[in-house]
Amino acid sequence: MKILIVDDEKGIVAVLKNFFEMQGAQVFTALNGNEALSKISNQPDIILLDVNMPEMDGLTLCQRIREHISCPILFLTARIETVDKIKGFDAGADDYIVKPFDLDELGARVQAHVRREGRKQAQTTLRFFGEMSINYSKHEVQIGDKNISLSKKEFDIVSLLSVNNGQVFDRERIYDIAWGIDGEGGSNTIMEHIRKIRVKFASVTPHNYIETVWGVGYKWNG
Repeated sequence: MKILIVDDEKGIVAVLKNFFEMQGAQVFTALNGNEALSKISNQPDIILLDVNMPEMDGLTLCQRIREHISCPILFLTARIETVDKIKGFDAGADDYIVKPFDLDELGARVQAHVRREGRKQAQTTLRFFGEMSINYSKHEVQIGDKNISLSKKEFDIVSLLSVNNGQVFDRERIYDIAWGIDGEGGSNTIMEHIRKIRVKFASVTPHNYIETVWGVGYKWNG
């Protein structure tokens, strides 16, 4: 686990750094907003961010980085008013830890957020459609207990349609996405690949996962 700690109080930074390193975490620290921006490239799994900092406060920093990162951000602050908490959540924070805080409780909250984020990421790489499961990171399709062998382009088509379940794509659009605009084939290539995919699926299940929308294109029927 990688943690970025941002606080202008050196004592708090030192205590937190020591605490999380003892738990086996890789810890990056920053004493102000600009320094924190330079540490974002380390791709932390979670950020602990003080609200009250000079020059660039935590709210401003959170707003700047939230558009570019999805990891949990936990505010550390002495502010306890409800309006301040609302501002923190509006800025993109995931949790609000009020100083002074118990280190063990903070550690438990950090672990909970990291676990939750891990589950979210897993859900984006593995999806289920009835008896079918698709592992996008491993390029694997399974129906029941049967593995379906797909070529790279066949999997690219399945991936495009299934991620956009129910959305209709015309053949030209599918080709442009799967082959790129510089490809030398066309709509007939898509028809042949989808025919092969359907044959492979039909050997295992009667369910029609790729529907033809006549005169328009194809859509995934999860």
